[in-house]
Amino acid sequence: MDHSPFFHPSPFRKKNSFYKYNSHTHRHWPLLLHYNSCPSYFYFPHPAPTSIDVAAAVKLRRRNKVKKKRQVSAAANAYADQNQCTQTDLQKHKQSNVFLSNDMIRGYVRNGFCEEALRMYYQMQRTGIKPDKLVFISLVNACGSLSDLLAGRKIHEDIIARDFESDVFVATALTSMYIKCGSLQNARQVFDGMPERDVVSWNAIIAGCSQNGNYQEALSFFNEMLIQGIKPNSSTLVSILPVCAQLLALEQGKQIHGYVITSGDRYNVMVGNALVDMYAKCRSVDTACKLFERMPEKNVVSWNSIIAGYSHNGHSHEALAFFNKMQVHNIKANSITMISVLPACAQLLALEQGKQIHSYVIRSGLEYDVVVGNALVDMYAKCGHINTAYRLFERMPQRNVSSWNTIIDGYAQNGHSREALAFFNEMQVYGIKSDSITSVIVLSVCAELLVLEQGKQIHANVIRSGFQFIVLVGNGLVNMYAKCGHISVARHVFDKMSSRDVGSWNAMILGYGIHGQGEDAVALFSQMQQIGTKPDHITFIGVLTACSHAGLVDEGLQYFQCMKSNYGLAPQLEHYVCLVDLLGRAGHLDEAHDIIKNMPLEPNAGVWGALLGACRIHCNIELGEQAAKHIFELEPNNSGCYVLLSNIYAEVGRWEDVAKLRKMMRDREVKKKPGCSFIEINRETHTFHMGGRAHPQSENIYATLETLYGQIKEAGYVPKTNLVLQDVEEELKENMLSSHSEKLAIAFGIINTSLGNPIHIMKNLRVCSDCHNATKFISKIVGREIIVRDSNRFHHFKNGLCSCGDYW
Repeated sequence: MDHSPFFHPSPFRKKNSFYKYNSHTHRHWPLLLHYNSCPSYFYFPHPAPTSIDVAAAVKLRRRNKVKKKRQVSAAANAYADQNQCTQTDLQKHKQSNVFLSNDMIRGYVRNGFCEEALRMYYQMQRTGIKPDKLVFISLVNACGSLSDLLAGRKIHEDIIARDFESDVFVATALTSMYIKCGSLQNARQVFDGMPERDVVSWNAIIAGCSQNGNYQEALSFFNEMLIQGIKPNSSTLVSILPVCAQLLALEQGKQIHGYVITSGDRYNVMVGNALVDMYAKCRSVDTACKLFERMPEKNVVSWNSIIAGYSHNGHSHEALAFFNKMQVHNIKANSITMISVLPACAQLLALEQGKQIHSYVIRSGLEYDVVVGNALVDMYAKCGHINTAYRLFERMPQRNVSSWNTIIDGYAQNGHSREALAFFNEMQVYGIKSDSITSVIVLSVCAELLVLEQGKQIHANVIRSGFQFIVLVGNGLVNMYAKCGHISVARHVFDKMSSRDVGSWNAMILGYGIHGQGEDAVALFSQMQQIGTKPDHITFIGVLTACSHAGLVDEGLQYFQCMKSNYGLAPQLEHYVCLVDLLGRAGHLDEAHDIIKNMPLEPNAGVWGALLGACRIHCNIELGEQAAKHIFELEPNNSGCYVLLSNIYAEVGRWEDVAKLRKMMRDREVKKKPGCSFIEINRETHTFHMGGRAHPQSENIYATLETLYGQIKEAGYVPKTNLVLQDVEEELKENMLSSHSEKLAIAFGIINTSLGNPIHIMKNLRVCSDCHNATKFISKIVGREIIVRDSNRFHHFKNGLCSCGDYW
C-alpha cells in the first residue's frame, strides 16, 4: 500500500473509490465532490496534509487545472448517479472537513499562497463552515502579506462577530496586518483596545510606527512598554534601535545597549547588527567599529552595516578598506553592499576601484538589480565620466524614478544643465512620475539656467503632488526664485513654509546676498538666531557675502568673529574668501592682505583671487601683481587672473605689460573664457556673444541698439573706452563697447517683451562697468526694469539706478 503523504488510509476508501491515482507523482489524490444537495466542496478526512503537501498540491492543481475540473465533475456525477452520497454520510464528514479546511488554509499561508487561502475562506463561508481563531490569524497574516486592506477589514468584522478580537494573538495579528496595509490608525485602535498585551503585541506596534516613519511615537511606545513591566526581547531591540538611529537619539541608544549587555542579547547577531547601525548613524562610527570587531558572529548584514556607517559618515577610505576585508573573509557581497561601497568610490573619485567593483557586480549577476545600476550610474557621473554613466543608464533593463533622478543630477553636476533639463523632459514623455527628489534636482537646474517659466511649471506640479510641504522642496523653490531674480517671490515661499531647517534659512540668506540686500540678510540671520536655529558654515558664507555686497564691513567682521566664539565653527577657506572680498571691496586692501598672511589655512587661488579683484576695483598695481603671482603658481591656467591683471595694466595705459600677458597666455595655451549673455523668451533661451550677428533678429537688434545709444548719450552716458584691452583708436574702442553681449541681449529683450514687464538677462562673467553704466541709462530711457545676473550677483536697474548702489 502506498503510504505517501497524499495517501490517507480511511474506512471509506474500501467501500468507495474516492481516490484518483496520478501516474505523474505515483500518489493517490483525494477528489473534490460536487453535489447539489451537499456543501460545495468536501475533502476526505484523516489525517490533514502537511504544508509541503499543500504546496505540491497547489502546483499540480495549477498545471492540470482544466483536466482536473473534468475529472472531478465526471467522478461527482457518477457518484451521484449511483446514489452513494447521502445526507447522513455528509453530516458524518462535516466536522472532519472543518479541521481539514482549517489546516489547508494555514498550509496555504505558510507556503505563501495567500490568495488561495482567501479563496478557500470564502468557500468555507458559503458552506457555513466556521474557522477557528488560528485560521483567522493565518487569514489576517495573508491580508497583510497581500497588503489587501479591504479583505483585512472584512475578516476583522468576522473576527468581531466570532468574539475573537479580545484574544491577544488575534489582536496582535490584526495590528500587524493593518501596519502592513499602511493603516497605522487602525492598528492603533486595535492595539489600544486590547485587554492584555504581550511582548509580541508591543513589538508589532513599535515596528509599525518605525516602518511608517513615526519614530518619536515608536520611542514613546517602547518607554511605555518598559513602564508596564514588559521585558523586551531581541525582536524589540531590533525594532527600537533603528528608531534611535533615525532620531539620532544616541543617549537612548546607549541605554538600550546597556540593557543588551545585561540581558545577554549581545551574542545575538541581529541585535549586534542593529547596534552597529545605530552607532554609525548617530555618527559614533568608532564605537560602531569596536562593536563590530567584538561580535562573535558576523554575517553579510554585519559587514554591510559597518561599510554603510563609514561611507555615510564621509570615511570613504575606511569603507573601501572594510569592503576589501570582507572579500578576504570570503563573505559574498550583495546589492546592499554595492549601494554603500559605490558611493564611497564616488566620494573619493576612485574611478579605478569603482571599475573593479563594477566588474565584481557583473560577475555576481547584480548588474540587473536596478538599485545597483543606479549606484553605478551615480559613481561614474560623480567621477566625471558622464558618457559612461549615460551608456549604463541606456542599457539598464529596468529603470525607476531614482534612475532618472541619478542621470539628471549627474548631468547637472557635470555642468551640462541643458542636457539635464532635456532628460527631465524625456522622463515626462515616458510617463515616469517625478517624485520630490526630481523636483529638488530640476529646480536647481532651472536656477542655474535662469529658466523661470519651467521653474514655475515645476512649482505648479509640486503643488499638485503635495510636495510643497517637504522641506527640501521648499528650499529648492526659494533657491530657484531667488536665483531667477524674483527675490520677493522667494521670500513669499519661505514665509509660507510650514517647517524649515537650516537649509531653508541658508537659501533665503544667500538669496538676499546675491541680490545685494545685505540689511535684509542680516535681519533674517538675527531672526534665525532668535528662534534657536543653529547656523552652519553655509549660513555664514551667505551672511558674509551679503555684507560684502552691501558694504557692511563692521557687521561682516563681527559675524566672522562669532563663528568660532559663539558657535564653535572654524572658518574654512570659503569664509576667508568672503572676508578678503569684504575688506578689499571696501578699499581696505592692506588689511585684506594681512588676513591672508596670517590665516591658519594655506590660502588657495580663490583667496588670492578675491584680493586681485579688489585691486582691479581700486587699481592697486603692486598688490595686484603679488596676488596674480600666487595665482599663477597655484592655477597657471586660470584665465580670469590674466584678464584681471590685464585690466589693471590697461586702465593705467601699460600696454606693453598687457602684451606680455597675452604672450604668456599663448605660450601656456590658456584660453580666455568668452563672455556671453542669455535671455529666455517663451521658454526658449537666446544666446549672444560680443559683436555676434548670427541671431535671426540681429539686424533689428543692432538698429535698436544704435537708437538707444544715441538716446543715452544725449542723457549723459559716456563710454568707458579705457576698459578695452587693445591699443586702438577711441572710435573703434567705442564701437567694440557698444556690441557687448549684455547690450545685445537687452536690445533683444526690449524688442520681444511687452511694456511693463521686467527684462531678465544672465551673463556668464562679471558685468563690465561700461555695460553697468549704460544699462542704468537704458532703464530710464525705456521705462523698464532690467534685471541682470552676472557671475557674482544680481543688478536690478530701474529709473536710472541700480540696486547695488554702484558698490560692486
